[in-house]
Amino acid sequence: MALFRETADVSVRPAVPGDEEAVTQVQVDAWRTTHAETLGGAVDALDEQTMRQRWTEAIARPPGPGFAVLVALDGPKVVGFAAVGPGQVMALEVAPDHRLAGHGSRLLAAAVDRLRTDGSEEVVTWVLDGDDGRERFLASSGLRPDGVERALAAGVRDVVERRWSAVI
Repeated sequence: MALFRETADVSVRPAVPGDEEAVTQVQVDAWRTTHAETLGGAVDALDEQTMRQRWTEAIARPPGPGFAVLVALDGPKVVGFAAVGPGQVMALEVAPDHRLAGHGSRLLAAAVDRLRTDGSEEVVTWVLDGDDGRERFLASSGLRPDGVERALAAGVRDVVERRWSAVI
């Protein structure tokens, strides 16, 4: 076994065209693993083709200043992603079989660095009701629920999301 490799074992970088397939797969796998109970049949009916097209657009042509997609790598393999917009982490997912390996922490740190670079003084993100693992992760990273909630339609029922935030 070589002592050194030419690339880092784990890293985070901006997403590039071609990453949309892996980002879509990470999102689908993560949602089906984490949100199946909360979202019910809606999680089984995810339209992967539409999701892939949206990630293609987000990566190649962000909708405006402050928007970016970052990917976590384990060697050359995309194992997670974060999508940021002005002042917020809009999405952060790690493939279920790569969780608890630091990828989420690296993604969140890179996302916060990006928000700071863009002039944000606060980070905001949303957590679906019942996602205890994400709540523990965010709490350990210094974010807290700030009391704001919203209801989202998910198939035949509404689900609640809670906003978490921190000064950065």
